[in-house]
Amino acid sequence: MEKKLAGKVALVTGASRGIGRRIAEDLALHGAKVVLNYASQPDKAEEAVAAIRSQGGEAVAVQADIARVAEVERLFGETLRVYGRIDILVNNAGIMITKPIEHMTEADFDRQFAINVKGTFFAIQQAARHMSDNGRIINFSTSVVGQMFPGYSAYAGTKGAVEQFTRQLAKELGAKGITINAVAPGPVNTELFNVGKTEEQIKAIVGMAALGRIGEPDDISRVVLFLAGPDSQWVTGQTLRANGGYI
Repeated sequence: MEKKLAGKVALVTGASRGIGRRIAEDLALHGAKVVLNYASQPDKAEEAVAAIRSQGGEAVAVQADIARVAEVERLFGETLRVYGRIDILVNNAGIMITKPIEHMTEADFDRQFAINVKGTFFAIQQAARHMSDNGRIINFSTSVVGQMFPGYSAYAGTKGAVEQFTRQLAKELGAKGITINAVAPGPVNTELFNVGKTEEQIKAIVGMAALGRIGEPDDISRVVLFLAGPDSQWVTGQTLRANGGYI
């Protein structure tokens, strides 16, 4: 396999499980040294690091709550201390709280925006300060922003903000050759998606996709690999809706 990312250092937030873990594993498989960020569950993070190392890759796990700017700064500082540079940032970490608006609490709202919006913004800020020229920033949105689902207003609002960061910062970062794009998955077969859903609900969601199936972490990771690599050098400020024709 051609190691298109050899010599690169990647930081993936929320990388201890699900889509984030698959992205971290695939970046390492293609030659990048990877920092896997996690907020909790150190055992899961170390399990992911061990899986990467077992395949000959290089990785470390770093705990940080990206809802706190000081923690984001520490995360980047540790990345630079361990590997000396950063070339790829994947802002994968996020939470989803779905409630009808009359039941959404201030704490629900604040936590969701702190992680999904504030965390992403200040991670981009650190990348702008420390990333090598011609770096890659990949943010995460959601295809829910193109739907009208009861209970998803606050969550969709956070991802709408992320899409605007992606668009508005493209010129700001372009002077250094840094590209910034977002990936907006549809439903993906992860623990986070499946929890609390009946078979009937999942079947209905699958039926909304043009390709007639739910997404898998690999489907999303392959899009991230493209955006992280040299073949995407002419793509910036874009949101790619990787959803199998879900919208």
